[in-house]
Amino acid sequence: MTDEFERRHGFPPGSNEVRPADRDDQAAARALAQAALIPADLVAFYDSVGDVTWADVGNGYFLDPASDVLLRLQEYGAVDVGANQKSPGLVIGSNGGGLSYVVSPDGSVHRTRTASLDEPELDKVADDLRQFLELLEQSLTRFVADGEPGSL
Repeated sequence: MTDEFERRHGFPPGSNEVRPADRDDQAAARALAQAALIPADLVAFYDSVGDVTWADVGNGYFLDPASDVLLRLQEYGAVDVGANQKSPGLVIGSNGGGLSYVVSPDGSVHRTRTASLDEPELDKVADDLRQFLELLEQSLTRFVADGEPGSL
């Protein structure tokens, strides 16, 4: 399988995993919940999942650990999202190509159009975390089948 991957893509496989949450991840998720910016389904997600690293799917798909999300919030504040871009959103990951995923308080997930988080332009990619995770799964399935990572 490794030889097949390297032959197909020109480099050896990297880290690809869904890491279970540990106590530190769960504590960071509770701290995020106290900040009142995080949707309940994301708290539930971080109670079970520490982070997602799919480095070899396209440019990569990454869902950051709750501790990184919390640190980014503390250091840089929330990202403006929503129709009028006045709702505070949290950066929860990236696509490995410089674009970030931002979850809004209503649970919808957005992707930046550029790598900058200063006055970001965002596109809604999912109505909620469940739909977003399903889209990630579809991207992984497509990549395994035909080498195309999808459009997330």
